[in-house]
Amino acid sequence: MTLRFVGIDPNTGGEGSPTVWVEEESADLILQGEEADALLKALVGSTEWVAGHKTGIPAHERVIRIPARMAPILREACNAAERAAAEHRDVR
Repeated sequence: MTLRFVGIDPNTGGEGSPTVWVEEESADLILQGEEADALLKALVGSTEWVAGHKTGIPAHERVIRIPARMAPILREACNAAERAAAEHRDVR
């Protein structure tokens, strides 16, 4: 597994901080962020966001919060993921 570092919260203080990577082989976005508080998790888990889709947060998933100031970093990560996916498709 190879991770391409894309960016970290520009307001980080040196300890745990929202961070974004792209996993090269799968082109998946990998996000580190603050786990959502109980109120946000309850809202996410109890709302039927797509008709017919089960509500709840599966045990293997987490809701995280990424600051809006990281939008440019997420855009860059999305672009990098698209490039990695295209490169991966070309190899097959």
